[in-house]
Amino acid sequence: LWQGADSARGDNTSKLKALVAEWVNRDLKPEFPLDSDDKHTHGFSNNACGRLLCPAELDWNNPAQVVLLEFREKCSLFTRGCIMTDLSFPAYLYNNYTANPDDLEEGLFKSKILLQGYKAVFTSPSSAKDVEGDGDGADVIQNNRRAKKSFNRVGKVKKHVAQIINMRKVTSRSIAYIACLLRFSLSSVTSWRSIDGDCHIPYIHASLPDFGPLDPVWSDA
Repeated sequence: LWQGADSARGDNTSKLKALVAEWVNRDLKPEFPLDSDDKHTHGFSNNACGRLLCPAELDWNNPAQVVLLEFREKCSLFTRGCIMTDLSFPAYLYNNYTANPDDLEEGLFKSKILLQGYKAVFTSPSSAKDVEGDGDGADVIQNNRRAKKSFNRVGKVKKHVAQIINMRKVTSRSIAYIACLLRFSLSSVTSWRSIDGDCHIPYIHASLPDFGPLDPVWSDA
């Protein structure tokens, strides 16, 4: 089971590696574009990735609030003496990649890149192209209905992951899984590891579903 899970995760990280670079370059237009074959162009040393990875309660563009320290191949984000950990929700999970500091649950799990990543892994990379909006909680229900109609018209086609595993609804665990994959794709870390600097990936996966029932935007996806 572990071998199968590792193999599936490896396939998914490879799939998202190129796609995430493409999405970030197209939507955020960083001064230094991401190279999907060079993870050293990612992470906090890249302004676009840094903005997305930054803890949502902080303002990436406020130098008084965020200090960036680079150590060779490792970058760590220090904020007033506190290190970013697995308990910090990154901006890429939020609507418009921006959180309300007075209510950190507002807009959570409504980002465009999260939806794109979800559809790319569980349905297909082409279905991720249907995601509209600019990180504005795109309409998952409408996109899914459109994909189903297209599937019915085409007839017999290769099954996607959700069909193979008989996945009929979006779960909080599956969203957490994609959130972890996206963090890895945006970071400068070159190979998957459970403990990524100051962040413990299993803790991230375990903590995300604690936020109760899914928002209606994820229903019927």
